[in-house]
Amino acid sequence: MADAGSTEHRVGERALDEVVRFTSDLIRIDTTNRGGGDCRERPAAEYAAEQLADAGLEPVLLERTPGRANVVARLTGTDPLAPALLVHGHLDVVPAQADDWSVHPFSGEVRDGVVWGRGAVDMKNMDAMILAVVRDWMRAGVRPRRDLVIAFTADEEASAVDGSGFLADHHPGLFEGCTEAIGESGAYTFHDGAGRRIYPIGAGERGTGWLRLTARGRAGHGSKVNHDNAVTRLAAAVTRIGEHRWPLRLTPTVRAALTELAALYGIETSLSGTRTGLSGIEADPSGTEDAAAEVDALLEKLGPAAALVEATVRNSANPTMLEAGYKVNVIPGEAVAQVDGRFLPGGEDEFRATLDRLTGPDVDWEFEHREVALQAPVDSPTYARMRAAVEEFAPEGHVVPYCMSGGTDAKQFSRLGITGYGFAPLRLPEGFDHQAMFHGVDERVPVEALHFGVHVLDRFLRTA
Repeated sequence: MADAGSTEHRVGERALDEVVRFTSDLIRIDTTNRGGGDCRERPAAEYAAEQLADAGLEPVLLERTPGRANVVARLTGTDPLAPALLVHGHLDVVPAQADDWSVHPFSGEVRDGVVWGRGAVDMKNMDAMILAVVRDWMRAGVRPRRDLVIAFTADEEASAVDGSGFLADHHPGLFEGCTEAIGESGAYTFHDGAGRRIYPIGAGERGTGWLRLTARGRAGHGSKVNHDNAVTRLAAAVTRIGEHRWPLRLTPTVRAALTELAALYGIETSLSGTRTGLSGIEADPSGTEDAAAEVDALLEKLGPAAALVEATVRNSANPTMLEAGYKVNVIPGEAVAQVDGRFLPGGEDEFRATLDRLTGPDVDWEFEHREVALQAPVDSPTYARMRAAVEEFAPEGHVVPYCMSGGTDAKQFSRLGITGYGFAPLRLPEGFDHQAMFHGVDERVPVEALHFGVHVLDRFLRTA
């Protein structure tokens, strides 16, 4: 077996061919997750398990619900004392309307050096990279230093109750020894429009707070005076939530991102040199008007690069759905709204208190789905090795940490004490909007980006 940390190993041409084929094949397996349990990941899980078994691993398929399969396998490292690393990707995808696409969303077509289809970026590309790297290692006799636990999950695009949540709650033994993990959304090329290529690595996630608001009142005839109108009460609460300006709250990850971006752009800031603990929102005057003005001014100076951090300097709550009434001349006794809420690490108590105040005494609210906020250290050896792997194959790039505005399976795996990073490397050409590909029309990924991802993933996993 080759030395786990050897820099002499280079990915073979077969792996570069396989990553394209695996991405295309996985896209062709329709794993649309419409929510409410309407999805079937098992065919994709069986495909992934077959590739792992062919490489000599012993994958297991696990289901909470028939057809909602997950795959887990362990690759033993060379250092039995080293903590294990979880490498995970999800198999389900969001719906796609074929009439809106230039190609059929489940064709997996490879055209002009690009792989097209739902899941090309979110995230069957990463699934394919993991498979290609592991199979390349097995052919070359390479083993990593740390044990690698490889997991392909169901249900990430909904509640994760059939996927990572099920695995964490009912099969924790499969992840014994895992202290860190890598998953989706990180180490991709962000072009700032001025020639800079930025590679953000995920080192945090805002918490998820999907809310259900319920207003109750007195039902009655639409022509009568009614001061207990549930629709009016709900509309007022929704308006207050939608118009609320959340205060600035800087977490260590976001502060580090702003500091590094400011340095990259040559912008003076007072953000550097401050506390960098991992207790969540820092106990400094980051919510003052002066601090908010400074950060808002910095974001404006960053131009397009501000998109990497602007959604994560505050909590947020966006009304998204309304439901009330059944006839125009009938005042209903109940009205319901749904709100997509997100809170920063350390910010959930403030989030709850603010919602209590904004909804007021006439509207009740509850979590329909809640998951924790996450934060990972940006001064860890693992983060440094991710940075080094990207810089080796993209020396022109600028690596920065960032906090994801949404969430991933890392939330569920955190129940096991696993610290998660977003690291699914892609080198993308100018004009390719990576974020627009997530859940968007004409989702696609360049072949060269997949090749880059395999090289970087191989380099990082061998040295992690």
